[in-house]
Amino acid sequence: MKKIIISLAAVLCFTMSAKAVDDSMNPLITAMPSLSIAPDARAAGMGDVGVATEADFNSQYWNPAKYAYMYSKGGITANYTPWLRKLVGDIDLAYLAGFYNFGDLAGGIGASFTYFSMGDVALTDAQGNTLQNVRPNEWALDLSYFRKLHEYVSMSVAVRFLYSDLNNGVNSSATGATEMHPAWTMAADIALYYKQPIELPMGTSNFSLGFTLKNLGGKMTYADDGSSNFIPASMNLGVGYELPCDAHNFLTFNLETNKLLVPSRKSKFAPDKTTNQYTGEQYSQINPAKGWFQSFADAPGGAKEEFNEVRWGAGIEYSYNKQFFARAGYSYENYYKGNRNYITVGAGFHLSIVSLDVSYCVGLAATNPLDQTMRFTLGFDLAGIKDLVDNRKK
Repeated sequence: MKKIIISLAAVLCFTMSAKAVDDSMNPLITAMPSLSIAPDARAAGMGDVGVATEADFNSQYWNPAKYAYMYSKGGITANYTPWLRKLVGDIDLAYLAGFYNFGDLAGGIGASFTYFSMGDVALTDAQGNTLQNVRPNEWALDLSYFRKLHEYVSMSVAVRFLYSDLNNGVNSSATGATEMHPAWTMAADIALYYKQPIELPMGTSNFSLGFTLKNLGGKMTYADDGSSNFIPASMNLGVGYELPCDAHNFLTFNLETNKLLVPSRKSKFAPDKTTNQYTGEQYSQINPAKGWFQSFADAPGGAKEEFNEVRWGAGIEYSYNKQFFARAGYSYENYYKGNRNYITVGAGFHLSIVSLDVSYCVGLAATNPLDQTMRFTLGFDLAGIKDLVDNRKK
């Protein structure tokens, strides 16, 4: 049974390319890889960048500290991503988020719910006999608090509950089989956001910086043999610049890096110096906090391989009158670390109370599960809805 579940997880784990058979391949594999899927169409249209972009309703996922600079006091958003549509038709990601800002002194709160359905999966035992059809799923629920520390600086902290069920409680009855169970853990985020207006002859531009530490928490244990898996803890740094062309036209440029704080299975710290490979038991015994720090210096290839573990994203957004948007972006990941390279395009339409965004991804690697992925986002400005209702009452 353990073999079947691990195989399922390997197929669904988009951190690995099907080309990952070379001995030089050393991707970072985690539990709940769905946490690393960009859920919203705006960021997805710009190469999956969002840590330092202008605040929007989905800032809860990227950087909750951005909520302190939202034009509205509150809002909610719904996002939908069909997944692996080239192969199957029933894997998808749903994401709901919302926030409310009480004021600069009091700060505000944000929350989100992520649900990832892996569709219908037939589980078999070691002999190949079908046990049952199940619908594996993962979900996460989080809550954040944000506030301004200065006119140009804000900060946020968040807590998150994670739950992953790969077999819906179906286990093998074979003697000696490893039983699998749903796994759960807790995690926390820390986020900073800096936004500095700069006056130019054509208008006010904005320079922004964003920094987050995400999913700092425990590990997930699926099997009763005690083996455990790291969640996708990460360090993210982004920079953005909004340039006004005139009173109605704006261009925004964004660059972002992402580093998983997950130790390599093939590591120079592994006891076996011949293969530099941890056994499953040895890898499971690594403390989460130790793993975060170890991830900066454990790659067998040294500094070069550590640098290869950094993902890069770049995006550009054009807006007319802050209502009509066009976007494009590029995301790069090293061939030996997953090879998820793709370009993205997107568009958006924002009114006073509602916003709609869509994006489309074109994979540059034949095995990229993101290829031909569309994402949809629908957002509602609660303050705008309240004003509309109040006006109707008059």
